[in-house]
Amino acid sequence: MSLGIYIQVPFCQTKCTYCNFHTGPAARGLYAPYARAVEREIRQRATASRDAAAEGSPCLAPVDTIYVGGGTPSLLDPADLASILATVRDCFAFADGEVTLEADPETITSEKAAAWRAAGINRISLGAQSFHDKELIAAGRMHRRQDIFRAVQLLRAAGFANISLDLIAGLPHQTDASWNESLAELLGVRSEHISIYLLEVDEGSRLGKEALAGGSRYGASAIPDDDAMASFYELACEELAAAGYEHYEISNWALPGFRSRHNLKYWRREPYLGFGAGAHSFDGRWRWANAHDPAAYVAAIEQGQLPTEQREEVTRAQALEEEMFLGLRQLEGIDFARIEREYEAAHLGARIAELEAQGLVEREGTRVRLAPAKLTVSNEVFVGLLD
Repeated sequence: MSLGIYIQVPFCQTKCTYCNFHTGPAARGLYAPYARAVEREIRQRATASRDAAAEGSPCLAPVDTIYVGGGTPSLLDPADLASILATVRDCFAFADGEVTLEADPETITSEKAAAWRAAGINRISLGAQSFHDKELIAAGRMHRRQDIFRAVQLLRAAGFANISLDLIAGLPHQTDASWNESLAELLGVRSEHISIYLLEVDEGSRLGKEALAGGSRYGASAIPDDDAMASFYELACEELAAAGYEHYEISNWALPGFRSRHNLKYWRREPYLGFGAGAHSFDGRWRWANAHDPAAYVAAIEQGQLPTEQREEVTRAQALEEEMFLGLRQLEGIDFARIEREYEAAHLGARIAELEAQGLVEREGTRVRLAPAKLTVSNEVFVGLLD
């Protein structure tokens, strides 16, 4: 068993209109103190894990993935990022593995890229979101189309051979034509990994709240409808498959050998430790989360306290739901025979048979997977299976 480490950086230059995360703008003077607090938490958690080692804690397993996300962690001084990563290596047994940094295109310079490589970062997740300036402006993004190409060039020049690009299907003002063009630009970049997300319309974001209220601010009245979003996604599936990308998770594609090793830990329910404000952790039995407010997080660390805000033991029923939900997000599906055996879940067999008869899932031997044509209605399948 190996361990993944996630490091949360909650700072951004601006709040995107569609964002429903606990992140946002902050004074640059807060960046370095926050980085020091994260380092202290890493040391504190490592000590706590060693104390729990006698109880069989998996949190001292060798670390083989690190993911620095946010927010916009590329805003941090590269020296602070290097110091955080050095602290991880000092406190945990780190094998040569995948070290990812999330970055926004406009924040990347040749100096930063070189410093990131020197710090051991070997994978960049680049938030492109769209290749159309009108869509980027409506979404509140700081970068423009040309910044994406420039960022990729700088990263390649610095030696990055593993880059992931994100697109969002359903942004305000997105059309069939603009989506086709974004896909063509994306495939022209030929990044090793691609994530495509459907726009979430909920009250957690300014855009979602405005759209639900029937307003027009933030381009809410220009959001494509559900059918359009589904067609965008389905076209992406076709185009990426034709270009040689493996569709391995509902929202993720990779060239052979470049699947996100860190994110696979989440989908496979493997243990991971999260550090920073709002970061989550899972040890196979317990889940816990840190305080979301950066100031409260730093204050707890400075007082020598662990900043845990929520902690719960995962019940057997919850674990079963997670196995089904997370497993079916992966295109290879789940080994239902294993789940029946480990969770005594034979009662789900009848539901799976019903979903199969409706063409929503497929069975091959002991494996069950979502039907390829039904990926856009995956939530309906999950509800039908777990209700």
